[in-house]
Amino acid sequence: MKLLKSISPYLVIVGIIVLFGLVITSLINPPEITYTEFMRELNADNIEKVDLEDNTATVVLKESSSSDQEMKAGKYMLNIKSYENFDQMMLSELQNGSTIEYKAVVKKIPFIVSILPYILLVVLFFIFMYVMLGQGQGGGGKVMNFGKSRARLYTTSKITFADVAGAEEEKEEMMELVSFLKNPKRYSMLGARIPKGVLMVGPPGTGKTYLAKAVAGEANVPFFSMSGSEFVEMFVGMGASKVRDLFKQAKEKAPCIVFIDEIDAIGKKRDGQVGGNDEREQTLNQLLTEMDGFEGNNGVIILAATNRPESLDPALTRPGRFDRRVPVELPDLAGREAILKVHARKIKASDDVDFHTIARMASGASGAELANIVNEAALRAVRDGRTIVTEADLEESIEVVIAGYQKKNAVLSDQEKKVVSYHEIGHALVAALQNHSAPVQKITIIPRTSGALGYTMQVETGDKYLMTKKELENKIATFTGGRAAEEIVFGEITTGASNDIEQATKIARAMITRYGMTDEFDMVAMETVTNQYLGGDASLSCSADTQKEIDEKVVELVKREHEKAKKILTDNRKKLDELAMFLYEKETIT
Repeated sequence: MKLLKSISPYLVIVGIIVLFGLVITSLINPPEITYTEFMRELNADNIEKVDLEDNTATVVLKESSSSDQEMKAGKYMLNIKSYENFDQMMLSELQNGSTIEYKAVVKKIPFIVSILPYILLVVLFFIFMYVMLGQGQGGGGKVMNFGKSRARLYTTSKITFADVAGAEEEKEEMMELVSFLKNPKRYSMLGARIPKGVLMVGPPGTGKTYLAKAVAGEANVPFFSMSGSEFVEMFVGMGASKVRDLFKQAKEKAPCIVFIDEIDAIGKKRDGQVGGNDEREQTLNQLLTEMDGFEGNNGVIILAATNRPESLDPALTRPGRFDRRVPVELPDLAGREAILKVHARKIKASDDVDFHTIARMASGASGAELANIVNEAALRAVRDGRTIVTEADLEESIEVVIAGYQKKNAVLSDQEKKVVSYHEIGHALVAALQNHSAPVQKITIIPRTSGALGYTMQVETGDKYLMTKKELENKIATFTGGRAAEEIVFGEITTGASNDIEQATKIARAMITRYGMTDEFDMVAMETVTNQYLGGDASLSCSADTQKEIDEKVVELVKREHEKAKKILTDNRKKLDELAMFLYEKETIT
């Protein structure tokens, strides 16, 4: 019975293929002609050629016809009741002087040959299924392997906690799991229960998958890895079957770790709609049962990673399933420095490289971005024909990651170059002449592949976790400084401030709607943020009248800071001109 249930989807597909073949065959074959029509066209001398094969004749009609009911020229099929009678009739016509080209062949086609095309179609289908779902993806070389888990099994992981930097708190939380996997009796003697599941949440590139591998490597236990999207299949019920098979394999290898990456692919909240029992929901239900059903998963620890924790089903994140949530956030200054040093071991870096300075310049970078910065620095050194990576290479690679490569072929006109010089010095001068503002590290007017014609880099001296109202207002003023310089010097404005306008508006709106930095709205949230780890999309949650008032407050705030920036630059016009001309000549100031 089980065999029939597993084969039934394939039988349906094979039936569809055979039906498709029959339809194609009927479309390829020429139309039929009746015996009466054939005789009429024969008497009218409208037949050019006749090929007789067994009980079927292929008749080719001429372009013109003298019959009362004309038929179009072309090929027609004629079914013959008696091969011998038809052959004798056509031979008689030829003896009477007919010009018909006639050929008769006796060819008996075996039944197996007639159905051979359909057999080939079925064989090709099974070969395709074998290649797609067979031994190449964990199927063990079996064609009928839909319900089998494709989890990749690593008997040992070479990555340990020594390879993980910038996540000291996260490593401390994970050490408890390692201790349990190494010595479970120590916990069971006290009646302590180790967490069944650990959910790692954080922005992309912070090292969630890497941390899971380090736990397995540190504990020296088997490690099953699978992505959430791999559970979802074309056929209903196959995802649930994969979950069952995965946990069956894990129990056989216990103690072990099962890692499900991007678990939000199957763990989204169930919407409760009628008839919503779809494939993803069945897979989630099976996962819930396996994690905390009647049968215990002793020795099997589930690690999962996601950057959309708010979308997960509450039944999945409750204690007893995922007992612990470990935030894997962006690294701080010390963490960035440690990560850079770890990745620098793989390249030949100069001994005098100050990784602390590089870490300060790479503020807000994730572990993956820091790894990319080190790799870009090595690539730059190779391009320049050097065998060692310098600090200048690392500094330039930060700019490559932030703004893209230098566009060496982009040539600005003298006027455009002068406008960009004043624009960037406007940003830098407003930032430098304000209190509570990050120091300016570099100013350049060399165009970048990101589309920027120049940029001003500000670098904080340390990590900042809180921003005051004054600091945010100063940031808005700094963003408006470029446009303010254009207005003061040229009496004209350009399109170069588009990104500045976007950033200034974003900060101003957040101050009013989320940070409660206005007397009118006090500490009332007017905006909610979703997907905090994926860009932080915000949506207003207030009436239309309040939205109008918010828009007015945003315009008023940005306008006020714009006027402040113009006053700062007007009061320091001489310094603005001097610096802009120096930047115009040198193109880069550090």
